[in-house]
Amino acid sequence: QVQLVESGGGLVQAGGSLSLSCAASGRTFSSYRMGWFRQAPGKEREFVAAISRSGGTTDYEDSVKGRFTISRDNAKNTVYLQMNSLKPEDTAVYYCAADSRLLVLTSRAYNYWGQGTQVTVSS
Repeated sequence: QVQLVESGGGLVQAGGSLSLSCAASGRTFSSYRMGWFRQAPGKEREFVAAISRSGGTTDYEDSVKGRFTISRDNAKNTVYLQMNSLKPEDTAVYYCAADSRLLVLTSRAYNYWGQGTQVTVSS
């Protein structure tokens, strides 16, 4: 069992930056594949980025490549999402997710979820 708490959301103008954090508690953090997802109003939740247990491999949704960076600090039990060059279409609730199963990094299946943090990008 792992508990996930996101922070760092807020309101930013287009072109600006935000950094999200997700603090994990419970079992050994380094045993979890971690991901970020987002859900905009009226839309389904979509994948944003993922990072392997060691942090050595990452995966991104095409629309955020080159703008967002996922990273993790296993000593601090935290995963981050640095978001640059933000666009109004990035507006959504951002969710942190963790998975303990031995699935490939590109799997979108996660068994633990945080409560989400709102990111709003104004034009």
